[in-house]
Amino acid sequence: MAKLTGVDVGAHNTKESCWVIVHGKAYDVTEFLPEHPGGSKIILKYAGKDATEEFDPIHPPDTLDKYLDKKFHLGEVDMSTVEVEEKQVDADEAARLERIKHMPALDQCYNLSDFEYVAKQVMRRTGWGYYSSGADDEITMRENRTAFHKIWFRPKILIDVEKIDMTTTMLGSKCSIPFYITATALGKLGHPEGETVLTRAAAQHGIIQMIPTLASCSFDEIVDAADGKQTQWFQLYVNKDRNITKRIVQHAEKRGCKGLFITVDAPQLGRREKDMRSKFADDGSNVQKGGDQDSIDRSQGAARAISSFIDPSLNWKDMPFFQEITKMPIVLKGVQRVDDVIKAVEHGMHGVVLSNHGGRQLDTAPTGIELLGEVMQELRARNLQDKIEVYIDGGVRRASDVVKAVCLGAKGVGIGRPFLYAMSAYGVPGVCRAIQLLKDEFEMNMRLIGANRIQDLTPDLVDTRGLHVHTVPTGNDVLYGGVYDPLVNPAFKAKANL
Repeated sequence: MAKLTGVDVGAHNTKESCWVIVHGKAYDVTEFLPEHPGGSKIILKYAGKDATEEFDPIHPPDTLDKYLDKKFHLGEVDMSTVEVEEKQVDADEAARLERIKHMPALDQCYNLSDFEYVAKQVMRRTGWGYYSSGADDEITMRENRTAFHKIWFRPKILIDVEKIDMTTTMLGSKCSIPFYITATALGKLGHPEGETVLTRAAAQHGIIQMIPTLASCSFDEIVDAADGKQTQWFQLYVNKDRNITKRIVQHAEKRGCKGLFITVDAPQLGRREKDMRSKFADDGSNVQKGGDQDSIDRSQGAARAISSFIDPSLNWKDMPFFQEITKMPIVLKGVQRVDDVIKAVEHGMHGVVLSNHGGRQLDTAPTGIELLGEVMQELRARNLQDKIEVYIDGGVRRASDVVKAVCLGAKGVGIGRPFLYAMSAYGVPGVCRAIQLLKDEFEMNMRLIGANRIQDLTPDLVDTRGLHVHTVPTGNDVLYGGVYDPLVNPAFKAKANL
């Protein structure tokens, strides 16, 4: 069969007949336009054109094979006949490309906030908007960080701390230190190799990686990138179609995942204005201009574009379903109340993650570290502390944050954004350096606090009296303050040149 030409594809550039090219192959997506989670606007922008560059960061490479009927797979395209549009580089993009030429050397990054600072300067606007955004006024996102400042150490002295053992187990798997790379979506917005960068770095350092449902890479690509010895968990957004959910979960177990983390704080994804604003600036293609502008679907950012399949009806009655379809330990990710932790124990869950989704869901929801003390106190009062493993995530920028969480009873701590920033700026070497910095800090903190082993990190080593009063003033975090990206108001239109 002869290859299609650019002219062949270009003739189908309307909403009545919409073809696109992805990785050298043409697809008829006309019937899919009204069903696209991100709306038809973004597809129509590339009607009759090559959409690969826009497609890749948001979709795993096997998406079209899995979800678009084969009758709409039109065949290969002779890419030499496809007109390459000259990209207009705006002033912001030109400045970004110039900054990349002058990036700091990797060894000049001494903490996680350094990676965030560099990433902010060199990432594309869309990627930065998605990674850095929080819900609504971003109060919870910021509180995730400042909450750790309200906990003070009570170090012991004259302890023999020559030898330090940071190893532990999480869900029965051995790991080198009690933190893991938590699930974060759309890795290719930061690096062309996406989540596999995190996989390779995790392997080098013996830490656990949680694979996200909404990865840019396919699940199998991420698993294939592992070294065969490392532990991987799987994070699940539950699909409305339970047969799809069952297939995904059982495939993850078959491929060797050692834990199933069901996200329970996202019946609907939160309203993240930085992400929304970075998408709203796009006017779209000529085929949408004119007519009723209010009828045009305007994307509300990458988050909304990838999440319409999530089941808002998920509830406690569904838990037996998951226990029936898998033997993996089941952990509920996104628990925000003490009584829900007790319910998780009663329902036979193996663990919970106290999490507010990185401050990206319900603004003014509690922080994981704040909730942790309350949870462990109640579990101990009921003699349930050994019946469930408790994890937290959100706001971690120093190994001292991890030490504080472990002292309060956390089995482990999830870290997300900092590794995305390290990946976006420096790739695998960046993530490896970020992990090593945390390991060095962790060892130092254990010595200074007077603890040899993870088991020695106990509640008496921390003072949490200020933790639950949200108005307690804390010292300025200069590093975090230097990289925090404030919310902005709408921009005024530029004056016309007369």
